Amino acid sequence: VKMPVTSEQEKRMQKFKNRGKNLLEMRRQRVETEVELRKARKDLQILKRRNISVSTEDDLTPEKNQVAQIPLEEIVEALKSDDQHLILKATMSIRKLLSQHKNPPIDQVVETGVIPKLVDFLYHHDAPSLQLEAAWALTNIASGTPEQTRAVVEANAVQGLIVILSSPKMPICEQAVWALGNIAGDGPQYRDVLISFNVIPPLLSLVTPCTPVGFLRNITWTLSNLCRGKNPYPPMGAVQQMLPMLMNLLQYDDEGILADASWAFSYLTDGSNDRIHVVVEVGVLPRLVQLLAYADLPVLTPALRTLGNIVTGTDEQTQMAIDAGVLSVLPHLLHHPKPSIQKEAAWALSNIAAGPSSQIQQLITCGLLPPLVELLEKGDIRAQREAVWAVANFTTGGTEQQVEEMVQAGVLKPLLNLLAIKDAKIILVVLDSISSFFLAAEKLGATQKLCLLVEELGGLEKIEALQTHENTFKYFPDNVSSCWHWSPCTFWKVQHLSRES
Repeated sequence: VKMPVTSEQEKRMQKFKNRGKNLLEMRRQRVETEVELRKARKDLQILKRRNISVSTEDDLTPEKNQVAQIPLEEIVEALKSDDQHLILKATMSIRKLLSQHKNPPIDQVVETGVIPKLVDFLYHHDAPSLQLEAAWALTNIASGTPEQTRAVVEANAVQGLIVILSSPKMPICEQAVWALGNIAGDGPQYRDVLISFNVIPPLLSLVTPCTPVGFLRNITWTLSNLCRGKNPYPPMGAVQQMLPMLMNLLQYDDEGILADASWAFSYLTDGSNDRIHVVVEVGVLPRLVQLLAYADLPVLTPALRTLGNIVTGTDEQTQMAIDAGVLSVLPHLLHHPKPSIQKEAAWALSNIAAGPSSQIQQLITCGLLPPLVELLEKGDIRAQREAVWAVANFTTGGTEQQVEEMVQAGVLKPLLNLLAIKDAKIILVVLDSISSFFLAAEKLGATQKLCLLVEELGGLEKIEALQTHENTFKYFPDNVSSCWHWSPCTFWKVQHLSRES
């Protein structure tokens, strides 16, 4: 015997199906303020870099083994001299102070007011050694706090640094690239200042078949910083300028270049569908899938993040990723020894599962169900959360037969076990999935069988225990995310039919 379903209950039950859900609820983009994502980006890409190495010094920087012992006040006074040799020595002393491994006196140097002098030295084309030392010092000041970077920008250093990008001396060009990368890494405001000064064309012109790999790494890193930021996003014109070169850099066989180029693509795809479209159109997908086989995390992580971003887009964009072979590598990544990779792979899978039943069938055909179940059973809790979303999207968008296949793959046991965790949002997503299982079972005439299975797996007790959960509301109002409904109908059906049997 079943209780009659009211029209209000029927409306709410319909919201558990794909057609009742907002696409943005099912396809979930990254939230930039999440602590773990900020940490991942901090660990895997340094947004600002100090130049403390002496190995790059050559005949442009004489007396390289001398360490400045002169008081800062005397150094600053020497910069006002008419003696070019003394000015060079003073600038070199400032650079060496700023290149100390620990606690460089950046604030003290800024407070002396020498930055405008350093900027002026950038224009001394007849003194390349002085240009290099000044650019080096500015690089290390700009590597500091936002206030220190602002001091460099407000002294009009950007214009001078762009000018020396065309220097015939490669060390000077490279130091300018480094300084500009630090300024771009400070955030969208200074990123857009650089773009407004037309920094991109001279940067791109530095990439030639003769450019040393070390220099290419710095160029790629600076370009990636010019791609960063969501508030606002980089101007679309600037993006389109950089994309062909970034695609070219992604073909190199160097970990540093590949990592920063992949991060650039991850930033560019972390946005709306039209931004994803611009990236996908350059043909980057096959290469990104190749990079998913990379053993090194600095390359694998941003490549996987980029593909994950792309499958948050339209069904057509997701299908392009599938056609490029992403489903063939996801099973391996769901088994990856690093929990962070498992989580990224499960997040990508959850967004692919938000597509139509034809794409869900491709997930099944490519063998994604067994590793998904295993992740729900044994994975890190953060990866399990993403796996729960994958199941929820699968069950709401799949056909009844596809949902039945998921049950046969053994997903119910680990899913029910997750009802015991403390995360109320994930519990609600699990309940959503269970509701979808029962909706499918009802259409297949298998409700009784599913009730028995839920009871055998201890699900009835786990669901009943939720009645005393510290989260007291039963369901969200209709205008709130339908993914987070508590379904009294589902609970009643499980309880009633299991006891009846």
